[in-house]
Amino acid sequence: MNQAMPEAHPGAYRLLEIASDTGPLADEHLLTPALQMPVACLWQAAPGLVVPRTYAARPEFATVQADFAARGCPVHVRQSGGGVVPQGPGILNLSLAQVFAGRPLDHSERLYRHLCALIGDTLATFGIATRAQAVEGSFCDGRYNLAVPSPTRKIAGTAQLWRRIPGHAPDRHVGLVHALILAQGDPAGMTANANALETALGTARRYDADRIATLDRLLPPAQRPGFPAALEARLQETLRTRPSLPTTAPARPRPEP
Repeated sequence: MNQAMPEAHPGAYRLLEIASDTGPLADEHLLTPALQMPVACLWQAAPGLVVPRTYAARPEFATVQADFAARGCPVHVRQSGGGVVPQGPGILNLSLAQVFAGRPLDHSERLYRHLCALIGDTLATFGIATRAQAVEGSFCDGRYNLAVPSPTRKIAGTAQLWRRIPGHAPDRHVGLVHALILAQGDPAGMTANANALETALGTARRYDADRIATLDRLLPPAQRPGFPAALEARLQETLRTRPSLPTTAPARPRPEP
């Protein structure tokens, strides 16, 4: 007998389909539909690198970007913050977007924790324990990486993008949070590409392949080949059964008189 699927939560994110040729900036397409309801997307992109706008501001960026594209490693510029990240087969992207009332600062940390909990709880069903923390030496390091212990290695990175909603009260924003999940692939190759870009741009930043891990290598060999598809299916199920965040931030406790 087939096991019944859990019912969808009425406040869950609506999972949107992303065309295979949309590219690594697919989540920015969530900003408009998020005005109507909380939305999410899961996708993979063609091989390449993605950087924030701070990289594009460097005077040598256009030349370096053209050179990398000629080598088959296009460099895309995203609107969210962070650092350089790889894209390609085995790298799963998950983004959530919804409307919030109030300052982005009042919601930012809660939104990061929400995303990390969705991914962490899903990975726990595969027997993989994670925690949110910085991992020095990993590319695009931040406080809300997801990492595995013993030794500590990054398995996902996160970033955010906030946009004011035109024609609405000035405190109404769309908040988008994104995770890049290293489901499968070659940590040495990913890190080498990121380091090559930093070298070409003349920066001092360098990354250590031993500070990241792909999730499939944490599983028994028999479970590894189909892991990215299995992870995507379970993330979809998590998104169906979990509510999005409240639009307003919880009231802060008043200081004692």
